Amino acid sequence: GEVDHHIIKKPIYNPMEKESKKEHMSLVVIGHVDSGKSTTTGHLIYLLGGIDERTLAKLEEKASNLNKKSFKYAFILDDLKAEQERGITIDCALRKFETDKRSFTIIDAPGHRDFIKNMITGTSQADAAVLIIAAKKGEFEDGFSKEGSTRDHALLAFTMGIKQIIVAINKMDCIEYDKDRFDEIKENVEDHLIKIGFKQEAMTFVPISGFDGDNIVEPSENIKWYKGPTLIDALDKLKVPKRPTKKPLRIPIQDVYQIGGIGTVPCGRVETGILTKGMILSFAPSGVSAECKSIEAHHSKLEEALPGINIGFNVKVPVKDLKKGNVAGDSKNDPPREAESFKAHVIVMNHPGEIKPGYQPVLDVHTAHISTKFEELLTKNDRRTGKLVEENPKFLKNGDTGNVIMVPSKPLCVEEFAKYPPLGRFVIRDMKRTIAVGVIQEVTHKDKTAKKK
Repeated sequence: GEVDHHIIKKPIYNPMEKESKKEHMSLVVIGHVDSGKSTTTGHLIYLLGGIDERTLAKLEEKASNLNKKSFKYAFILDDLKAEQERGITIDCALRKFETDKRSFTIIDAPGHRDFIKNMITGTSQADAAVLIIAAKKGEFEDGFSKEGSTRDHALLAFTMGIKQIIVAINKMDCIEYDKDRFDEIKENVEDHLIKIGFKQEAMTFVPISGFDGDNIVEPSENIKWYKGPTLIDALDKLKVPKRPTKKPLRIPIQDVYQIGGIGTVPCGRVETGILTKGMILSFAPSGVSAECKSIEAHHSKLEEALPGINIGFNVKVPVKDLKKGNVAGDSKNDPPREAESFKAHVIVMNHPGEIKPGYQPVLDVHTAHISTKFEELLTKNDRRTGKLVEENPKFLKNGDTGNVIMVPSKPLCVEEFAKYPPLGRFVIRDMKRTIAVGVIQEVTHKDKTAKKK
């Protein structure tokens, strides 16, 4: 059926509108495939103005035709896959919802295969994670302990710099709202999260029913024993991170368009710094420089663009000189440069064999996608504590972490994670799956004379 595209009740949050006084945050929602993620996420979006009754009724009909009554909220997410496919810079409206204090974007509802890749190289770094766990007997144990599970996703979130986490213990309706079961799960999960590195004060545990809506927006009569925040209160209590406006500019290029009457228009998300009209940009690794003639976002012209916004900007450069994976920066302020090699800390999570020096899988880092060689294995470390286990190991296998030297097979621009986080975290893919993730510790740049310390 046709998706009705006029279903947004509230104006969608646009970071460019100065009058939007609300703080904005991005969330990543993680959890096992059956934890009720899509239902809970769909419910939030429904309750907070992302979608109207008429559309919900349509989805309900679709769900009952498929004998999947309880999936109506999940359909809210699926129904709008097409939305994302379309625009260059159009944010998918239905992943946004607003509370009285804030507006939120849900970056991804993981579960599909590419989730890990999207989470790390995705268009946006999440400010916080919502971890959804099913309280049902057996379901929690399954989803939490297995390989490739919730626990791995939580470790990933932490490695990629997410420090705040809300744990929604879902399907409370299926366990008669049992406090003892809630406490048992809470204790277990808390223990694991602390082992990973999350701080206790940065975790909130909330019992909910994503299907019935218990404790999502309103406190629930069914959970009288619980005195903490609802899911929305917990979201409103998250700390908003500082946006990296003071850092030098970095825009990884997502696409390059040739637009009649305008010329070459690279598109991408400003990750750090501020792009201003008239700035002389340098692109790496291609090495070209050009003036930024104009900036556009959501079909409006801008004088400047701040971190977190997707934009197109016009430069007088032949379209063939720029491509996806290039990085734009200010030619006068720490311009981006080509990397010859880099040292990284990697976590191997899904590799059937052994990773040895010389192995050359594909690296996805910001918008680049390039085959990259494990040149040297420097250390093997304990996954939980980070303690050194062995120097110059012969190989790394599933569950190991270690420091390595990597060499890209083609020109590539990357940065240290500490300086430019979005350009310093990556996934390694092989055999159509994510086999490792990593963060970059040091970059050796191409030009030998100005080697960066």
